[in-house]
Amino acid sequence: VQLQASGGGLVQAGGSLRLSCTASGRTFSSAAMGWFRQAPGKEREFVATISRGGGSTRYADSVRGRFTISRDNAKNTVYLQMNSLKIEDTAVYYCAAGYREFGVGPGSYDYWGQGTQVTVSS
Repeated sequence: VQLQASGGGLVQAGGSLRLSCTASGRTFSSAAMGWFRQAPGKEREFVATISRGGGSTRYADSVRGRFTISRDNAKNTVYLQMNSLKIEDTAVYYCAAGYREFGVGPGSYDYWGQGTQVTVSS
């Protein structure tokens, strides 16, 4: 499976960005899809995940109410709409596909994209 993330960039605090991640190589609709992020000097952390059919979502407490994960199985794409961005949201964001379980830990995911940088300025 190949995952290609895009949509990162530089935005002012309070602004919005939408990340996209397009998958190829395996049945997209069979995978739970997640977003993680990693800031400099910190461990990779869970952001959000969405079930195979899109009916269930889970969020980290730090982003709940500001970020929305969604997917379009016809386009093999998962999205992360990020609103009310904060400086502490600055990180490289990674999408991931998991075919075994619908989890929040990195170990639940089998394939990872290359990451897209999100920088939030004051």
